[in-house]
Amino acid sequence: MSLTNRYDFVLLFDVKDGNPNGDPDAGNLPRMDAETGMGLVTDVCLKRKVRNFMQITQTGDAHRKIFVKEKAILNNMIDEAHEQDGVKDKEKGDKTEAAKKWMCANYYDIRTFGAVMSTGKNAGQVRGPVQLTFSRSIDQIVASEHSITRMAVTTEKEAENQKGENRTMGRKFTIPYGLYRCHGFISAHLAKQTGFDEDDLELFWQSLMQMFDHDRSASRGEMSARGLFVFKHSNELGNAPASELFKGINIKLKENVEVARSPDDYELSIDKPDEESVIKLQKKLNYWK
Repeated sequence: MSLTNRYDFVLLFDVKDGNPNGDPDAGNLPRMDAETGMGLVTDVCLKRKVRNFMQITQTGDAHRKIFVKEKAILNNMIDEAHEQDGVKDKEKGDKTEAAKKWMCANYYDIRTFGAVMSTGKNAGQVRGPVQLTFSRSIDQIVASEHSITRMAVTTEKEAENQKGENRTMGRKFTIPYGLYRCHGFISAHLAKQTGFDEDDLELFWQSLMQMFDHDRSASRGEMSARGLFVFKHSNELGNAPASELFKGINIKLKENVEVARSPDDYELSIDKPDEESVIKLQKKLNYWK
């Protein structure tokens, strides 16, 4: 069933003793707003985790494959769409449109986030109905640098150069704690164009709440989803600006806490929207309830 409502949502997640999203252009330091010191996590980072979650949970579902994945050759998948029945026999312009529809129908991330598919035989471009902002920490973060050692070497030459010492020094960056806030938007109009439906939406909510549990690594420390608050409008266009709705989700440091080290150091207050009769606030996940 296709979407008939607009959605806006707030996602809260945290990290403890880890690096939620390193910047490869800055030695993998945690991303940070240089002027305010607030931590940042890119939208691409979260989309990657959603894609990974779908790969784990929807293996074998021909209509929930993932287009952008590790070691994927994108043009091969685009070429595959052009070989499908109902696509290969069409004229050039119609073939591009038919290939785009086939890709949307079979790849979850394309009909969710969109994709550029004009690099191979051309399946056009898709603008996805689900969009995320950069996540920003509630308070300033402080990156800590740690020295680490490796006891093994990779080659005999490397062992000779170390003259019996087989330790290799390295660096690792973490933040002690950070609580991040992300805003998201779901367009019913764009969902109709890509085929993103109610079942896809429920899987998306599930992925936001559970994706960190299946993305563990030593470098990311402990990452957890802490809050997911969804504003469901009564129609496709929406009943209020998202910016006004987001003001109703307030998270701040408790007065007696100087430095946060857990979600318990914060307090959450929720103001119901003025248009409550036509906008429903769904508290899908709330650590502070």
